[in-house]
Amino acid sequence: MPNSKSAKKRLRQNVVRRDRNKAVKSALRSQLRKVREAVQAGDVSKAESEMQVATKRLDRAGQSNVIHKNKAARTKSRMQHLIKKAKQSA
Repeated sequence: MPNSKSAKKRLRQNVVRRDRNKAVKSALRSQLRKVREAVQAGDVSKAESEMQVATKRLDRAGQSNVIHKNKAARTKSRMQHLIKKAKQSA
């Protein structure tokens, strides 16, 4: 347990930030799952609309350092590749 006043404040801040980051990551994973499910179902238009939301969430998470910016870019690229592949096969 923290002893000093400033250490106690840091602990409080860390708890709040950890919960916020966890919520952002969870929402991000759910959105990426929606994109993958739409691609697997062959619904390209739904996948593209879900991808727009996923892109926004990835960019926000990368910007606020919840995930690394390069990871956000890499994930967006992989999702776009899945959608492109689904378009060509459909």
